[in-house]
Amino acid sequence: MVLGGTLTELAIRQGRVDGLAAWLRELGLRHIEISDGTIDIEPGVKRELIERLSREFTVFAEVGSKDADFIMAPYVWVEQIERDLDAGAWKVIAEARESGTAGIYRANGEVRTGLIDEIVHSIDIERLIFDAPLQKQQVWLLKRFGTECNLGNIAPADVLSLETLRLGLRSDTVERFALGGAD
Repeated sequence: MVLGGTLTELAIRQGRVDGLAAWLRELGLRHIEISDGTIDIEPGVKRELIERLSREFTVFAEVGSKDADFIMAPYVWVEQIERDLDAGAWKVIAEARESGTAGIYRANGEVRTGLIDEIVHSIDIERLIFDAPLQKQQVWLLKRFGTECNLGNIAPADVLSLETLRLGLRSDTVERFALGGAD
C-alpha cells in the first residue's frame, strides 16, 4: 500500500517529511510516492528526497502536472523521469489526475500518443506506471503495451473491469488477447 503523492507534497510544503516517514514506519508501510503535480518542488529537492527516502522505502516518483493547461515538452518528461529513476525511484508514474484529463492525456481525455511514444522510446516500460483512470485510456495502453502494462490511478470500483480487459474478456480487448490477435 502507498499513500498518494499529495500527502507527501503537503509534508514537503510544511517541512514535515521526517514526521511523514516516521508515521509510515509506525503504520508498517514500506512505500512512498514523491510527486510535484500539485506544488512546485525544485528538482534538486525532489532528487534529495528520493535519494534519502529510497534508502528505507520503495519510492514511486510521479512526473507531470495535475493542471490540464500545463503542457510539458516530451523531452522534459523524459529528463524528469530519468532524473527520478537515477535518484533511486523504483518506478515513475506518468500523471493524469483522477479525471484522466491532464498530464499524459489531453483535456478531453484523449491519449497524447506522441508523448507516450517519446517516453517509452527512452525509458524501459517496466519502470513506468501510466495513470489510466478512464476505460478508453486503459484499453489504449493495454493494446499498445500488452496485458502486463503497469497502470495506476484505477478506482477500486474499476479493478474488476480492468482485469477483464487484461484477460481479453471484454469486447475492447478480446480480439487481441483472448483470440490470439496480432501484437
